[in-house]
Amino acid sequence: MKLSVVIVNYNVKHFLEQCLHAVEKAIANIEAEVYVVDNNSVDGSNGMVIHKFPWVKLIANKKNLGFSKANNQAMRKAQGEFILLLNPDTVVEEDTFGKVIHFMDKHPEAGGLGVKMIDGKGQFLPESKRGLPTPWVAFYKIFGLASLFKKSKIFGRYHLSFLNNDQIHQVDVLAGAFMLMRKKVLDEVGLLDEDYFMYGEDIDLSYRITQAGYNNYYYPETTIIHYKGESTKKGSLNYVRMFYTAMIIFARKHFSKKYAGIFSFFIHLAIYLRAAIAAAHRLFEKAWLPLLDFFAIFTGFVLLLPAWETYRYGPDYYPDELVNFALPVYILIWLISVYYSGGYERPVKLLKILRGLIIGTLLILIIYSLLPDSARFSRAIILLGAVMAVTVVSFVRVVLNFLGNDNFKLGARKPKRVAIIGLKKESKRVCDLLTDTGIATSFIGFISPKRKPRSERYMGSIYQLPEIIRINRIDELIFCSDDISSQQVIQTMLQLADFNVEYKIAPPASVSIIGSNSIDTAGDLYIVNVNAITRDKNKRYKRLFDMLLAFFLFLFSPIFIWFMRKPAGYFKNIIRVISKKYSWVGYHKINSELYMGLPVIQPGILKTTDMLDSDNFNSNTIDRVNMLYARDYSVLKDLELTFRLFTKLGQQP
Repeated sequence: MKLSVVIVNYNVKHFLEQCLHAVEKAIANIEAEVYVVDNNSVDGSNGMVIHKFPWVKLIANKKNLGFSKANNQAMRKAQGEFILLLNPDTVVEEDTFGKVIHFMDKHPEAGGLGVKMIDGKGQFLPESKRGLPTPWVAFYKIFGLASLFKKSKIFGRYHLSFLNNDQIHQVDVLAGAFMLMRKKVLDEVGLLDEDYFMYGEDIDLSYRITQAGYNNYYYPETTIIHYKGESTKKGSLNYVRMFYTAMIIFARKHFSKKYAGIFSFFIHLAIYLRAAIAAAHRLFEKAWLPLLDFFAIFTGFVLLLPAWETYRYGPDYYPDELVNFALPVYILIWLISVYYSGGYERPVKLLKILRGLIIGTLLILIIYSLLPDSARFSRAIILLGAVMAVTVVSFVRVVLNFLGNDNFKLGARKPKRVAIIGLKKESKRVCDLLTDTGIATSFIGFISPKRKPRSERYMGSIYQLPEIIRINRIDELIFCSDDISSQQVIQTMLQLADFNVEYKIAPPASVSIIGSNSIDTAGDLYIVNVNAITRDKNKRYKRLFDMLLAFFLFLFSPIFIWFMRKPAGYFKNIIRVISKKYSWVGYHKINSELYMGLPVIQPGILKTTDMLDSDNFNSNTIDRVNMLYARDYSVLKDLELTFRLFTKLGQQP
C-alpha cells in the first residue's frame, strides 16, 4: 500500500462529498486507502459516505473526540507507506498525490510535506508554509509585527512570508489541512499528541519530525483549494482560547522552563488582549446600528418634547420620569420589535422597519392601558414619537445608503450574474439545481470546458474566460466537476486572480454547489431549499415562540400542571427551553445517520412525528416528515403541534 488518506469530518457533509470526489480521481493510479473519521456529525455525513463512497473506510465516533484523537484512530490502522492528513474542506488536483509521492521518493530525508493552498477565491493562504512559533516569533505574530513587515526575515518567520510562494523550501511546520508524512517516520516520532483538542497538533508533530533529523518541505508544484472554515471563527472567543492554549501546551512541552515561562506570559497576555478585542468587536458589530437608532430616536424626543409641551400645555409640563425612564423603555420596545420584524437584516427593507415600529407602538399602547394613572404620561407623546421614530430611523438608513455601504443599499439587490462551465448534460443539471435552490441569481449562460465549443448554446470556451467575464460582467462562475478537472479549476482560479469573481464547484450527482470563501459562510453553499427553518427571520421567530410559550406555561403552571401526563418534567422542560438547550418542537431523531442531511436545530421536547397516528415509523417516513418541517417551516406549525400535544409538554425529550 503506497498511500493512506485520513480525513476527519465534523458536520460538513457537502464539503466532504466534494473532497471525496476529488480524492477518488487523485488515487486512480495509486495503491491507496481512504479513511473518513466522523466525530459524531448530525448532518447525515455518515449516510452520505456509506451510500456514495462505499470504498471509503468509515470510522463513526459516538462523540466528538477532537482532531488529534480522530486522526490517530485511522493512522493506527493505516497500511500506507505514506500517510496524508487531509481536511474535508479541501479540493486536490488529479495529480496531487502522484506528484507529492514522487517528490518524497526522490528525497528520503523528507519526513513530511505540505503543498501550496489557495482559498475559495484563488488567493494564496500564508499558512501553506510556517516557521516554528518560538517565543519571539509568536511575539511578532501576536502583536502584528509579522503583518507589518512580511518580507523581513526577522519579523516574517511565522508564515515565512519572505520565501517565494512558488518555490520548494524546507520549512519548520506543515499545515494540518494537508500533511503528508512517511509512516516509518511516524512509527519513530509518534502520532499526533492527544493533549491538543484542536489547533497546535500539526505544529507539535512537525517539530518532532525535524527533531528526529528529517526535513519538512513546502511543495508548491501542486495546488489545492482549502475553504478554510476557521477563517470566519478567528474573531470568536472560543478560537482565541483554543488556539493560544495550544501554543502554551507546545511551549511547555518543547521549550526550556525559562523560555516556556516567557512564552506563556506573552500567550496569556495575548489571550486577554485578543479576547477583549474579539468580544468588543462582536458586540460592536451586532449593537452599533441599534445603538445608533436608540440615540437618534432619543435625540428626536429631546427636540420633540419641549416643542409639544410649549404648544399644548406650557413649559415643564411633563415630569422627569418621562424622559429618564418611560422614553428609554418605549425606544427599547420599538427596537426589539424592529429586530423581530427583520428590520436589522441585510439588505435593508424599510417596510420591515415600518412594520416593527407599528407593532412596537401597539405593544406600548397595550402596556400603557394597563398601567396605573400615575405611570401614564401621554398617549400623544407615544403616537408622535412613533411617527418621529419612523422618520428618524428611515433617515439613518438613507444616510447609510448614500455613504456607499453595500450592506445598506436600499431596494432589492441585483442578483449575481452567474455562468456555468460544463458540458451539455451536467451543466443543464446544475442550472436546474441552481433554480431549485431558490437563490436569487441571474443566469447569463454556459461556457464550454473544451477549447472549441461545438454548440451554439455556449457563450465561448473556458480559454476565453477573461473576455467573457469582462463583456458579460460575470459575478460568479460555477464549475461542473464531472466535466472539468480539479487541476483546471484551480489553474483557472489562479489565472483569474485579478478579476473580482467568485467561484463555486458542483460535484457530480450532488444536490450542493460549493464555494467560495469559507466553510462557515452560509451564502457560499447552495443546496436545494430545505433551509427555510434556518433563515434568520425564522430562527428569530422560532426562538421568540419558544420563549413566549415557556413564560406563558410558567405563568399558568398552577393550572396547566394538572393536565400534564408527566408533571415531573413540566418545569424541567420550561428551563431547558429558556436556557436554549431545547426547542418546543424539533426533528424526530433516529439512531441511523441516514435520516439527517438537514439544517441543524435544537432538539425538541415534541417531535415532528408526534402528530402521526402510528408509533411505528420507518426511516423513509421520518425522513420525509423532517424534510417537510425544515423546508416549509412556520411558527404556526410549532403552535399547532404544541396545542394538539399540549399534555405531552412534560415528557422526557
